[in-house]
Amino acid sequence: MAAHAPPGREENDRKKRGKSSGKVADFRYKRPERSDKKERAKAKSSPASTAKRQSGKSSRGKNSPKWSNSRQAYAALDLGTNNCRLLIARPSGEHFTVIDAFSRVVKLGEGLAANGRLSDAAMERTLGALKVCAEKLRRRRVHLARSVATEACRRAENGPEFIARVREETGIALDIISAEEEARLAVLGCHILLDEGAGPAVIFDIGGGSTELVLIEPGGPVPRILDWMSVPFGVVSLTDSVRAPDGTADGRAARYAEMRRMVSDSFAPFARRIAPIGKQSERIRLLGTSGTVTTLASLHLELPHYDRKAVDGLIVPSEAMRAISEKLATMSRGERQLLPCIGDDRADLVVAGCAILELILDIWPAPKLGVADRGIREGILRGLIAADAMGEQHKADLQRSRVEA
Repeated sequence: MAAHAPPGREENDRKKRGKSSGKVADFRYKRPERSDKKERAKAKSSPASTAKRQSGKSSRGKNSPKWSNSRQAYAALDLGTNNCRLLIARPSGEHFTVIDAFSRVVKLGEGLAANGRLSDAAMERTLGALKVCAEKLRRRRVHLARSVATEACRRAENGPEFIARVREETGIALDIISAEEEARLAVLGCHILLDEGAGPAVIFDIGGGSTELVLIEPGGPVPRILDWMSVPFGVVSLTDSVRAPDGTADGRAARYAEMRRMVSDSFAPFARRIAPIGKQSERIRLLGTSGTVTTLASLHLELPHYDRKAVDGLIVPSEAMRAISEKLATMSRGERQLLPCIGDDRADLVVAGCAILELILDIWPAPKLGVADRGIREGILRGLIAADAMGEQHKADLQRSRVEA
């Protein structure tokens, strides 16, 4: 993880909320003792096993694969304002293969904008989801895991108390990361889906409680971050911050206009900074990772139900996404609820997501929008696997130097 440069800190350090230790070892998942421990230890000490390990050590050299522990399981858990998501994967060449996953709408940030605290009902829902995650971590015998919490826990007065309760009841150690770290992980997890070609790009993540925007310079295995911004408006927090519509078309239009105004004010500093770069460039690119862009992409494709394979990596005309956003904003909740890929969970929240997306298209008017159904969890996994492989390589080099000495 430390090998990837974080966003520029000169201006943004003052805006940090939450913190990140940056230590991979902090997140090692301690599995419970198993009844077959003695048998596995006995097998490990057998002559055949010993010979195999020694052979492996002697054959491992400087040109060994970057991610060598191909049988080890790694996990990334992202607890957001609206969703709890888990990925468990194994290295596969320079990439990884997902072997288990979990996602549940928990609405952790419900009522947070009004009360400043996580509600009892929201915490109970979230604990139920995290207990499922803990069982998956145990069953898959995860070697290394990192679990992060974002905007809801950053903002909530009782966020630290909830984190302690999660550790006590589930064994999962959640790290409340800063908005800066959240932006970095999102870029690391999805930048490979950027539309090919030269030109600056903006990657954005519309979350439940915040939205991160990152200006990057392409090139190299990890793009260089030129500028970034996080605003405290996501689909949940923006929905909760604007009065519910009165049931009329005019009321819905007025509410949507107010959402756009609030987001526009928040984006203004970032918009001013990146405007000259966009005007000077012959070609600009845009990539979004969030439930908002994947939902709108599904509607664009007229899918009867969500299909990640069809959506992840899709390139859509920006005007098509804007037209879908404007249409959704004028519909009633009941009409949106009947649309495929929206349903009851997203019927309210998708309007706020549309308002945020339209403002992003205003300040960075790329002709096409890339869609990513990946982000923070994938960024965490890449960081964990690479850091663990590097540690193993250093250990092997040290052992070899001692033998040679």
